[in-house]
Amino acid sequence: MVGSSVEGLTFDENCQVLSVTAPAGASGLPVMVWFHGGAYVTGSGESTKYDASLLALEGVVVVSVSYRLGIFGYLRDNLGLLDQLVALRWVRDNIAAFGGDPSNVTAFGQSAGADSVYALMLVSDEPLFHRAILQSAPLGARGPERAEMTAALREFVSVDASTSVDDVLAVQKDALSMASARFSPSGGMPFGPVLGEIDLAPAASRIELLVGHTADDASPYVPDQPEAWEIATELVFAGPARQLAADWTTAGGQAATFDFRWRPANAPLGACHCMELPFLFDPAGWSHAGMLAGQEPDPVLAKTVRSLWTGFARNGMAALPSRSLELGE
Repeated sequence: MVGSSVEGLTFDENCQVLSVTAPAGASGLPVMVWFHGGAYVTGSGESTKYDASLLALEGVVVVSVSYRLGIFGYLRDNLGLLDQLVALRWVRDNIAAFGGDPSNVTAFGQSAGADSVYALMLVSDEPLFHRAILQSAPLGARGPERAEMTAALREFVSVDASTSVDDVLAVQKDALSMASARFSPSGGMPFGPVLGEIDLAPAASRIELLVGHTADDASPYVPDQPEAWEIATELVFAGPARQLAADWTTAGGQAATFDFRWRPANAPLGACHCMELPFLFDPAGWSHAGMLAGQEPDPVLAKTVRSLWTGFARNGMAALPSRSLELGE
């Protein structure tokens, strides 16, 4: 669908790193902190697919975060989430030296990265970021069976400090198969932050929210059942995004939604999961993505998307032409 997001990268448990992309001469610019997707088992903020140079040229400083994944990050203690919190604290304390404004920070992410931002808004009352963009967060996978699945994973996985990395990854593969077979739809993303009781009000009072999805977000998960694309997208991505925006407003916050509808001609999976990413980041990194069917992202729409995202980071709701955005049609 998108091609490898980790090709050419070094694999290491010491993966808690970040990169900063800023325009020349940056000073006091809005900051956008990117959390990559990959179902909490793959991906890296260092991927060339997330080259943020075009975003930075819109007048922002972009920070890309990598964090522990899978068993290493999320079987117990939410270590991957703690990595992300440490990165945000680093931004607060150091980003001014790179030309960013620590009082104007937007956290944004896609898929598991968007789910991460959702968790980050709820688990800490530190004012580490002031706006949030959730792209294709699989909030519908946070179903009532998630607690049962987490307990089953912890019972299924038997590793300790002496277990080799290769053996941990082998156990993780088996755990993914077990979760996928026993739990749906949560089994599609079995690892991830475990959240307790949720109260949106504290976060809604301090964070402006933009949340949305692609028109055929779920198509890669039921690729041979096009008649099910709309239903699955509604259950896992679209419906929960609209509900979160409504709940955010009810809790006293400000929220807007988006629906990304652009699809290349003859696209095998329509406007699928990840389709908006080549419109935010340098499209050169996406040239071999099967979802694009050999076509280039529409440059006019790409400019519009980058302008909307960075405008929201700069000025929040005031920068959006509508509280309900349809992009690409």
